[in-house]
Amino acid sequence: MLMAANKTYTVTQESIDSVAELWQDGANRLKWDCLFVLPGWLKAWWQAFGSDRTPYLCSIRRRGELIGIAPLMVEGQTARLMGNTDVCDFQDVVVVPGGEKAFFNILFDHLNTQGIRQLDLEAVRSDSIVGSYLKPALTDQHHAVTCQSVGASMVMELPTSWNVYLRQLTSKQRHEVRRKLRRLEETGRVNWRLVDTVTGVKQEIETFLALFKRNRADKARFMTEQMASFFQALAVELASIRILKLFFLSLDEVVTAAVMGFDYDDTFHLYNNGYDQRYHFLSVGLLSKLFTVKDSIQQGKKKYDFLKGTETYKQRLGGRQVPLYHCGVQLD
Repeated sequence: MLMAANKTYTVTQESIDSVAELWQDGANRLKWDCLFVLPGWLKAWWQAFGSDRTPYLCSIRRRGELIGIAPLMVEGQTARLMGNTDVCDFQDVVVVPGGEKAFFNILFDHLNTQGIRQLDLEAVRSDSIVGSYLKPALTDQHHAVTCQSVGASMVMELPTSWNVYLRQLTSKQRHEVRRKLRRLEETGRVNWRLVDTVTGVKQEIETFLALFKRNRADKARFMTEQMASFFQALAVELASIRILKLFFLSLDEVVTAAVMGFDYDDTFHLYNNGYDQRYHFLSVGLLSKLFTVKDSIQQGKKKYDFLKGTETYKQRLGGRQVPLYHCGVQLD
């Protein structure tokens, strides 16, 4: 549906399905850097959590050429990126390289004409399209912009081999990793397997959810029926486009730990995990994450994203902090 136009720029309201078509269209030059705004992610999130909100997915074209998409939703006079920080570690817009200034100028002005007075961006990375643009906007924008620190994501560059990775750890951490691996192998028969097909994911997602809920009391409270339905839908959506990776660590045929991650572009994203507390003494939670690091290296990935949170183990395994900000733009 056409929303606004002038001689140079056109703003159109899209559906999640039409955004999916744009994502699949190789003719446009959009830069889909952020996992959490892929159409499959938006679809699963909206189905689970979007009932009391209004979708407002804006595409902007310059002389007919698509230059960007803002996957927004509206509540009153406030627009937000579609999603929430409970399940979306950070968010962003989708813009062609070099088109950022024109995209944001048109977007901000358009939202203002629609009666939207505030753009609330709950969690954006400092190196994202939004984060990179709003930093200079603090001084040269006619809109008032605020950005507050809300923690960090942890990312590490991956080397070319597992042995090189181990050598990059401190001597203490390298010793601990090898000791834990040796102890696991001495305890029983170890099996590490990947499930990444739609059929396999539908069969195995309940095993993951059960381990997640048995891991800790706070995780059990988090995984409500509504949240479980989101995880199930998300897993199927992203498995269908070959992004989801569901790993299981077994010891003597008993599943002891599971990891849900996403393989997107040159990066593996560690999303969530769970393990059987009876095997805590074998560090199966940590080791299952380490196995995903090893797998990512073997698959030739360039980066490993631990996602939001600065837990000590992430730093010990090689993660570096990328700041996250909660930003607001006053549009009137």
